[in-house]
Amino acid sequence: MSAKKRRAQIAELLQERPVSVEELAGRFAVSLSTIRRDLETMAGTGRIIRTYGGARTAATGERSLQERESIATAQKSAIGALALSFVRPGSVNILDAGTTTGALASRLVDYEGITVITNGLTTTRLLEHSDGVELVVLGGTLRHVSSGLVGPLAEQAMSAITADAAFLGADGVVAGRGLSEGTPEQAALKRKMVENAREIFVLADYTKLGLESSHWWTPLERPWTLVTDDEATESQLEPFRRLGNVEIQIAPARP
Repeated sequence: MSAKKRRAQIAELLQERPVSVEELAGRFAVSLSTIRRDLETMAGTGRIIRTYGGARTAATGERSLQERESIATAQKSAIGALALSFVRPGSVNILDAGTTTGALASRLVDYEGITVITNGLTTTRLLEHSDGVELVVLGGTLRHVSSGLVGPLAEQAMSAITADAAFLGADGVVAGRGLSEGTPEQAALKRKMVENAREIFVLADYTKLGLESSHWWTPLERPWTLVTDDEATESQLEPFRRLGNVEIQIAPARP
């Protein structure tokens, strides 16, 4: 493969998530020094930003819900299917705003006898006509880019509710740090969700693992379950395995 073609593929990958030099070297079967030269060349043109041990895209701004819906669709569908197995009959469940939690919500349409609490308009639209689901929608301020409700009103409502399980998404999931989000309001509401749920499930496809491009954090200091897909590499999963308080569930997305 020519250097030009390799760099084009690196740029495409960085549109999904930051990557390390080691991962790129393994993916393209070249040396670490070759990848470092590629990244330095790309950084010199402004296409990417070099980070410690890797690189990320130079693009700024949060992706819209519509853009996110076209990323890792098979993986999100598989994660939603596996997450369904953790929804208990008669249970009260928090579903965070987002496309991956939306993949779970789409499988709850015909469910009978559960309660769903959500701040996401995607989940709200999916379940609004599901007679078997008691739907509780948190109030708050609408973030148009993500179709999620946040802010003091949403936090106040969440403070008055306890749930059996919370199914959370995130911009990124980092072992030992928690869930990253684009705004402090998103992170604050997630903290309330974590505090008020008996079990925590984080639904994150492989592009989110180790991603820390957002700057606001929800710590995960208690036992929780990571539900991801089989595109996740062992180098991505190993930091979570070392924590000791994380159970990892892998959803089969590959044909």
